[in-house]
Order: sequence, then structure tokens, then C-alpha cells
Amino acid sequence: MTQSEDFESALEALPVRVENVNFEGPLDLLLHLIKRNEVNIYDIPIALITTQYLETINLMQALDLDIAGEFLVMAASLIHIKSKMLLPRPETASLLEGEDEDPRDLLVRRLLEHQKFKAAAELLHEREQVRAAQWQRPDERVANIAGDDYEPELEVDLFGLLAAFQAVVQRSKVRPKMVLPAEQIPVEVRIEQLLDRLSEHEACGFEDLFADVHDKSGLIVTFLALLEMIRLKLVRVFQSGSFGPIRVYKRPRPVDAPHPIGDPEAHRG
Repeated sequence: MTQSEDFESALEALPVRVENVNFEGPLDLLLHLIKRNEVNIYDIPIALITTQYLETINLMQALDLDIAGEFLVMAASLIHIKSKMLLPRPETASLLEGEDEDPRDLLVRRLLEHQKFKAAAELLHEREQVRAAQWQRPDERVANIAGDDYEPELEVDLFGLLAAFQAVVQRSKVRPKMVLPAEQIPVEVRIEQLLDRLSEHEACGFEDLFADVHDKSGLIVTFLALLEMIRLKLVRVFQSGSFGPIRVYKRPRPVDAPHPIGDPEAHRG
């Protein structure tokens, strides 16, 4: 099997997941980057997208998030595509094999397929939510006042949060340095601090969650605390349109919410 065939079999093996619209995989990350950069999915700037993809998975690894092996398969696939595009195909080989396929074509087909199934899953999910009437989006009251021109808030996915966190980290590098005693706050304690802050207001801006943090470890603990709060269904996170400001809303914890890690209640039947 040739190197190209190895790549194609690995790419074809990447699953299209539709059972949970909140699942974030390598294809979701690519679609997020394509949308964020406002580029044509049929003409992906592979060097730019590959760089940003690698930066994102490096950040996920730094946060000690559980990265599935398929993320690394996709990273290798992107690097393979990039290398094929950097090395021009010999004319003689092209004439002999009769192939002029763009190295990105297979990736584009997989992205379009994933996008189609993801859109269908999201539609089914929205219909289920409407039928169950389990919650009301926080911005509906504002929309009723603002009228039809109001742009509704969108729920934020993992990669939207990671992009916002990257921006917070970059901005923290230009803040005046403050020498404070080293302090490692447990995630559980940080969750309580953030919930107390959210109890004082109906909502809080994403960046406001990091206002009292002065070191990188504090930024990471705060971000991990937010992810755990989302998992425990203690908060909902929304964005004003695509890539707009992110706001965090506190919510009553549902009875079916997951238990915190290490919670003895989780083992009681």
C-alpha cells in the first residue's frame, strides 16, 4: 500500500458522528477553522488551516484534555496534504497515471458529508428541545423587545471556547506583571468562586471570568472549571452570532445532570 493510499484509508476511517450534536471531533475543528477564517471549503488554504489546527490540539494537550487518536490522524493527514501541495507533481507521472486530482479533494468530500449529517442532527436536536420545552434561551426576552433585527445568541461549541481562551491567554501576556505568591487553586474551588460570581449577575462575559487571574496556571484552572460547569449543566454558554462575544449564564442544575468527578453520590444506585 502506498503512502497516499495509507492517508486515504485513514481519512475515510474518520467517523461521521450524528448521535450527539455536541460531540466535537477533528472534522468539527476543521469546519470551525474554515468558518472562522471565512475561506471557501472548496479552496482550503491548507498551510493556514494546518497551522491553526496544530495550535488548537497543542492547546488541548496543554489543558490535559482527552484527545482522541483521530485528532492526531487528522493532523498527520493535513501535513500529508500540505507536503503534496508543496511538491509539484511531475508532468510525466501525471500523463502516465491520468490523475490531476487536487490533494484536498478527499478532505473536502469528507467535510461536506460531515457538514450535511451534522446539520441534520442539529435540526432533530432543536425539534426535540422544542417538543420537550425543557429550557428557554436567555436571549428570548431581549429578542421580544428588540424585534426581528435582533441577532439571536448561539450555543458555543468546544472549539469556540478554545478560540476565546486563546485570545484571553494572548492578552494576558501584555498585562503588567504582578508578583504574587504561588497558589494552585483546585478546580472544585474555582467552580464555587465562579458560581458565586454568576449568582450576583444574570450573566457574565467570558473574559470577565478571568479578570481576577494573574498567571497562566490560574487561566488554565478557570477554563477547566468552566468546562466542568458546562458538563455538570450548571451553566449555559452562548455567543452573539458567529464568533461574537461569549456570555455565560447560570442555570438551575437539572435532576439528570452528571455528578462531579469523585462524587460519592455518583456510585449510589
